[in-house]
Amino acid sequence: MAENNKKRVIAYLHTHWDREWYREFEVFRLRLLRVFDNVLELLEKGEIPSFYFDGQVSALLDYLEFRPEKEELIRQFISEKKLFIGPFYTLVDEFLTDGICFRKNLEIGMSIAQKFGCTDFIGYFADTFGHSENVPKILKEYGIDKAMVWRGAGDLPSEFIFNGVNTVNLIRGYFMDIFSSDKSYQEKAEFLKSNLDKIAEKSGNILLLPIGADHLDIPKNISEQIKNINELLSDYAIELSSPFEYFNNVKFKVKYNEELRDNSKTFILPGCYSARTKLKQYNTECSYKLDLANKLQYDFGNEYTKPIEYAYKLLLQNQAHDSICGCSTDDVHQENIVRYKKILQIANTIIEEIRFRQKENLIVSFTNADKYRILEYEQDNRDDSLQIVSKKNGFPAHLLYDTNKIPVTEDYTNIYTALKEINNDNTPSDLHITDNILENSNIKIEVTNGEINLYESKNKYENFIEFVRFKDLGDTYNYGPDKSDTGETAKIRSAKILTNGPLCCAIKIDTSFFSVVVKLYKKSQLLNFSVKWSNLHTNMLWQVRFNLKKQIKETWSEDMNCLIKRKFTPDYNIRENLPQRKGLEAKSNTAPMQRFVWSNGFGVITKGLTEYEIFQNSLSVTLLRSTGIISNPQNPARTTPAGPPIKVPEAQQIGENTAEFSIGFFKKDKWTDMVEEVFPQTIIL
Repeated sequence: MAENNKKRVIAYLHTHWDREWYREFEVFRLRLLRVFDNVLELLEKGEIPSFYFDGQVSALLDYLEFRPEKEELIRQFISEKKLFIGPFYTLVDEFLTDGICFRKNLEIGMSIAQKFGCTDFIGYFADTFGHSENVPKILKEYGIDKAMVWRGAGDLPSEFIFNGVNTVNLIRGYFMDIFSSDKSYQEKAEFLKSNLDKIAEKSGNILLLPIGADHLDIPKNISEQIKNINELLSDYAIELSSPFEYFNNVKFKVKYNEELRDNSKTFILPGCYSARTKLKQYNTECSYKLDLANKLQYDFGNEYTKPIEYAYKLLLQNQAHDSICGCSTDDVHQENIVRYKKILQIANTIIEEIRFRQKENLIVSFTNADKYRILEYEQDNRDDSLQIVSKKNGFPAHLLYDTNKIPVTEDYTNIYTALKEINNDNTPSDLHITDNILENSNIKIEVTNGEINLYESKNKYENFIEFVRFKDLGDTYNYGPDKSDTGETAKIRSAKILTNGPLCCAIKIDTSFFSVVVKLYKKSQLLNFSVKWSNLHTNMLWQVRFNLKKQIKETWSEDMNCLIKRKFTPDYNIRENLPQRKGLEAKSNTAPMQRFVWSNGFGVITKGLTEYEIFQNSLSVTLLRSTGIISNPQNPARTTPAGPPIKVPEAQQIGENTAEFSIGFFKKDKWTDMVEEVFPQTIIL
């Protein structure tokens, strides 16, 4: 107990800094100058004891780019433990980013923070939309034994042990901007008492109070305000300090080892998994290509270390939780796309330059080197002994990457994409194709009587694949179902042979929604689907549905490059459970995935489709979700706004869209082999 039997309340000053959100990056950066100038001035005058800079270093670097003269002062405050930075480079979303990028985020962020002299670190996740069960494991790899969370923690106490890491649950979040309001001290004291009472229900004798919110400056006269408010509080005594003081004075007993996605107390905003699909597709491609380029440069010289770190910084800027989530302005996301394109330029150039410098063809594998596989690669001469799958015009690689040559008009020629068998056992092709059947020795797809059937081993799955769409009354944060909407299912019209070869065959299925190309490779267990269409519909959810034989009660999906298990109530229907009271978010049977989801012996690998849904015996993957507003005040799935009602017409994704996914039946412990087939870790140099 504090003095006079009041409970001790440790308060810390901070600002939650989204680099971009409802304003663009440069707009927020100019605001950052004003906010952080004031922070440094208050620290210099001794009017505040410390400041917690949101767990990321990118905002500090953004500031110093315009205020380089402040660096010495910042280093002084860090050394005096008055300013805390890091350990992350940016505050990334935990479900839409993989473990490789998450580790890079820590490596880059901690390196920068330590160079500034910071030695105290907390895994700070105050506003990310739920929390991965694999994050604490990664924190421990980097010697971080503390974490702070908010969204998704449900009824957990203020202090708990999250997969081995002492973790603080910010019961009321960090929205304590009451100190910046014009209310009287009495009104402020009453507001604080109400919130502290709720925090106390989940806490011991010491409470934690964050003071700050999104992009807010430190409240004026904060120390004086707290002094005056303390005189009006009969049960609590607030003192300004830091989160580290809180960790040092409380005990952690309750253990919790699963992911934090309980939305009964806080919004987790799951619609972000499917908002602006193109961002997710770019992110998946960039994460894969940059990792591959990084692996190659370690094997063939480290001269690309700096370019790769630069590219990772661009990627991490896009993976910040409001950016990758797709819930910012159109201008913000246009800049995201430009960053993604830069990343691909760097990654692809590194791969091609390393390829060019090899004097003879090499096959480099970062997985099982002896495994049979079929690789796709480009060459500028046609080799009829190989299966050619496409042709385009371009310059030969040996001209593009030779610093002593420059391509001229006459060098512009045909570039062929060919297939090559690796570790070929000389077995004949097992592919068979007709206009409506595509099969090999492992799997078969059949288009007949307006249905798509699948055969695996001795099992037949009738009407296995359906393409469906529903109205969306929501926003970029939450899918908003129309209670009376039963959806529309695409009619299967026809099918025909598209490609017939010894290594790959393909059929094209025409539906009332769009055409679907299905490819199958020799000896593969996976059918590969590609959809390209011009979307003309607004406020719409598009899905591919897989109808299994049994109800789906659990799934296994990729999270931080690991598999996690989730349990579902298969008969739950969100349309029958829309919230009626203010402040609630509908529970749903949707969940995030990175590249892979599996259930009942069936697996799906996607290229940037990051949301799936369970209902009865069906597993559905979202292909596209169109919406036109950041936060819709009338969203039926969420009865309180989650952000500003800014119109974002580009989030409707009108025009050309693509979706790629692969499916198959296999044991879940083979998932890495299946993912590697879609995202090859073997390359021909």
